[in-house]
Amino acid sequence: MGEGVLMGAGRRVGGSASQAALLDDAGLVLQHGELAMAGVPLSGIAREVGTPVYVYNAEAIRNRFRALDLAFAAVPHRICYAVKANSNLAVLRLLRDLGAGADLVSAGEMQRALAAGFRPEDLVFSGVGKTTAELRMAIQADVGHINVESLEELERLAVIAEGLGLPASVGLRINPDVTTETHPYISTSKGGIKFGVPHDQVGRAADLILRHPLLTLSVLAMHLGSQLRDPGPYREGLERLVGLLHLLRSRGCTTVRALDLGGGLGIRYAEEPGLDPAELAAVVSPLLEQAGPPAYFEPGRFLVGSSGLLLTEVLYRKHSGGRDFVIVDAGMNDLLRPSLYKAHHEIVEVAPAGREVATVDVVGPVCETGDFFALERALPRVEPGELLALLGAGAYGFVMSSNYNTRARAAEVLVDGGRMAVVRPREELADLFGRERADPFAAATR
Repeated sequence: MGEGVLMGAGRRVGGSASQAALLDDAGLVLQHGELAMAGVPLSGIAREVGTPVYVYNAEAIRNRFRALDLAFAAVPHRICYAVKANSNLAVLRLLRDLGAGADLVSAGEMQRALAAGFRPEDLVFSGVGKTTAELRMAIQADVGHINVESLEELERLAVIAEGLGLPASVGLRINPDVTTETHPYISTSKGGIKFGVPHDQVGRAADLILRHPLLTLSVLAMHLGSQLRDPGPYREGLERLVGLLHLLRSRGCTTVRALDLGGGLGIRYAEEPGLDPAELAAVVSPLLEQAGPPAYFEPGRFLVGSSGLLLTEVLYRKHSGGRDFVIVDAGMNDLLRPSLYKAHHEIVEVAPAGREVATVDVVGPVCETGDFFALERALPRVEPGELLALLGAGAYGFVMSSNYNTRARAAEVLVDGGRMAVVRPREELADLFGRERADPFAAATR
């Protein structure tokens, strides 16, 4: 689109082509001089709900789901949304209504998915550290399958199934030892890390399942990591899954019904584009067609990340030690990614005023030097009381938030076709300590 951000009916505000793409992905347009999402002015949301507040665009989520679904139309497949990315019940219901299954990593996520209306058979229970209680719950709920990640977990699952006298459908999540280009904290497919059954232990794991009367090996799975932009590692990992499938078939295993490629599809946060699902399909579909079983995908960030933003109010401007600071009312407890990963989130004015651009640090009120959203970022001058939107915050935003500094967690709002709904109210401060006891031993000493 070139320089400038195309907004609505030909309206432009200053910005880069990458910023234009981010705004378009989120469904943000300029209406009457200010940003609106799905026809709802962001300033109106701030007035009604307060800040900080997360805002998600339902239609943007639908568009991402349809793009991935269409890319793999030529091969049988199922999209199982990774609940860890954004577990709001309204978001889950939206994806369920689109036909998605759900990928879970805890009992809490299982309960959320069931509460949102997902059928148990459409659930995938993953995670490297499932407890005995969680495995028992998954078996009793009769989830679609349980992805085990170690021999020890598999042995525990077998004991639990025997104790309950109930069958369990098992997926083997393999560590394919494939190198990916992503942040080391979100790389999950190299040897020597906690994720997946090591390749040299897969045979023993498969033998245990095949011999057990209550366990069925139904899925071979992998997960390469998060925020991946190159489709090449997916093909490399899939080749190893297919090789394992052929080996199991040669040993008489006929129960594998799907190959699970995991998630990790990257999205745009700045200049670099995300992973185009059509490019991924072009790389892996021929191999899937030859292999036979349907494919499972477990995207999280790809489906919801671009759809959301964090809306925050400017509190102060400050100059110190040669640096200019913009202090906002959102903090690292609301959006941890910049502090944890030094992750980039584009920051835009809600009501662009055409002021001069300067280099600033955008920081929050939390008592940590690491409480920042952007360092040495070029932004137009903003004043106290004005609103900023942090883009690309629909995934790993609210779900990673905390009450550090006894701060109430933000509200969440869903917008769709000109309507808005508060899908999670802002926490009340009194609720943060309402179940605590200031004098726990008082009764015992009377």
